Amino acid sequence: MSSMQYQAADGGIPGDAAVGVVVIGRNEGERLRVCLLSAKRACGRVIYVDSGSKDGSAALGRALGIEVIELDTSQPFTAARGRNTGFARLRALWPDTGFVQFIDGDCELDAGWLDAGLAGIAKDPRTAVVFGRRRERYPDRTVFNHVCDIEWDGLAGPVDSCGGDALVKVEAMLEVDGYDAGLIAAEDDDLCHRMRRRGWKIVRLPDEMTMHDVAMTTWWQWWQRNRRSGYAGAEAWHRRGAEDPKLIKHVVSNLLWALPPFWLLWPALWWRVYRRSGAIYATHIVLGKVPHCFGQLGFWWASLRARKMLLIEYK
Repeated sequence: MSSMQYQAADGGIPGDAAVGVVVIGRNEGERLRVCLLSAKRACGRVIYVDSGSKDGSAALGRALGIEVIELDTSQPFTAARGRNTGFARLRALWPDTGFVQFIDGDCELDAGWLDAGLAGIAKDPRTAVVFGRRRERYPDRTVFNHVCDIEWDGLAGPVDSCGGDALVKVEAMLEVDGYDAGLIAAEDDDLCHRMRRRGWKIVRLPDEMTMHDVAMTTWWQWWQRNRRSGYAGAEAWHRRGAEDPKLIKHVVSNLLWALPPFWLLWPALWWRVYRRSGAIYATHIVLGKVPHCFGQLGFWWASLRARKMLLIEYK
């Protein structure tokens, strides 16, 4: 069965429903080649959106016969902006597209994922997003890679949100006006929140989806990635804290555990996480409270100055 066309199933997907792929990237090098080739093998409708790469990424995409969009450098780059731009171009070229697979340029699409994802999303007409297992390509190369591989894992079933790699129903995307291009991180959480408010469902599937290459080798990269997460968490609480009580718990936790008086209690926190996820992940969670706190403070400082934080990159 072709990934371009999917036969009607229990969820009522029409037989002529088509799927396209939107790839976003910035200076991903050889990782991008692997990504684009995997997308081409899986689907004939592929858009690559480049955010100011200096390594010839756009030329690589064109050489592979893929539709390439280079974002205007006069506006800040965000993953959300890239995905929205790719989504709009996909629909302009192929208006009958019913589903879009978003994938980051440092990931390789599993050969069987689109069929598995389409089968999963067909089970319930109110499912807007499905995603599967994202794995690290080299989980044992660094402790940072190992931590990411743990983070990507989870139980199959209904969830609150997805990551950057996900298969999304076009109807649901249009209903919520896509991603918020102004968010520098956690734009997928925000998208899913707005979809769930309208009665859509987000579902994690047990199938293999993508192979990710985080290429994180230094503590500074780890710090920046966690700082970005903290910034995103504070912004999410600012935007929708009244609707999602879990956000305030997350923000307060980072603030308190990052304060020096609470460092004496770090062993208790470490032990609690260790019993569930092991020593490496426990250390990541405990030490990560500090850069998360810095990220939160960065959001509030930027808000006081009425300025928008630029993209926080870690590679």
